Amino acid sequence: MDFILMLTRNDRTIDDAETIVAPALELGVRHIGFKDVGVSTATMRALARRIRDGGGTSYFEVVSTTSDAIARSLETGRALGVDRILGGTDLAAAAGVLGSLTGYFPFPGRPVDHPTRLAGTPELVAEHARSARECGCGGVDLLAYRATDAEPIELVRAARRAFADGMLIVAGSVNSPRRIHALAAAGVDGFTIGSAIFDGSFAPGKGDFRAQMLEVFDACAKAPRLAA
Repeated sequence: MDFILMLTRNDRTIDDAETIVAPALELGVRHIGFKDVGVSTATMRALARRIRDGGGTSYFEVVSTTSDAIARSLETGRALGVDRILGGTDLAAAAGVLGSLTGYFPFPGRPVDHPTRLAGTPELVAEHARSARECGCGGVDLLAYRATDAEPIELVRAARRAFADGMLIVAGSVNSPRRIHALAAAGVDGFTIGSAIFDGSFAPGKGDFRAQMLEVFDACAKAPRLAA
């Protein structure tokens, strides 16, 4: 299960994101992302370059809420040359902007507001995940722990069943070892953490960025493994 460090807090890219890339890479993180709000396009471009030059896989998450803003964000993600684009719900619009959807991971369910919450039942999440699969997406980006209408792990299981051969990423409010372990047990391929690293709430009282990261690594090492 991949740990994706998001250089974000409260669903916005942090001001000093550029200074975090090198320390993260030195710790061994290879999956690093940022969001489409919070910093300038020039900063996003620098982040994508730093991640790429350091041998990492880059992620760009779309949290804009209007159709026009989402389309502009998808165009930005394409121009940045990031490895994977997360978020958004309009598959036709994404295909029109991106062409191939193999590196695209839309939100299943109904994301609302900012910071984002997720409305929708397991059945709706499964329906959207199947649509993403049929359109050739690489997987989906599920805001499981932002759910308002269902239990998070039920949404995870629904998405996993509907898109068994795609990459299932869980984003948002993954803020404890217990949640990491629950996601691993449910068959998730990757998860993101941003705010809980930068506000120190993943491991309260344990200290700074490096200490928080080491606690995440430890939680991953202790996570259950699915039987082959």
